[in-house]
Amino acid sequence: MKEIKAIIRPFKLDDVVSALHKIENLPGLTISEIKGFGRTRAKDAEDSFRDGLHNYVKKVKIELVVKDELVEKAVEKITEVAYTGNPGDGKIFITEVADVVRIRTKERGEEAI
Repeated sequence: MKEIKAIIRPFKLDDVVSALHKIENLPGLTISEIKGFGRTRAKDAEDSFRDGLHNYVKKVKIELVVKDELVEKAVEKITEVAYTGNPGDGKIFITEVADVVRIRTKERGEEAI
């Protein structure tokens, strides 16, 4: 199992979620509104804002845990749909998941996702 975290531009969210929704057997996802900065520290970004001492850019984080065979499909969809070709399109992080527990049923592993 792998966890995929994708940080993307907010205006791309609906398109990315629609594309992911079409992947058969995708168990689900979580969305969070976040803020941050990249290498340029958001100072030159068109959509940056100041919060305290620093500039940030609003982003959206999509998180999903999938079986290994769905990783490439999900990553392809995200990169294809979130792409604008400009700095700040985002990043995708893929990490190994050791275990998952469904609280309601106490199932573990792939059955729990």
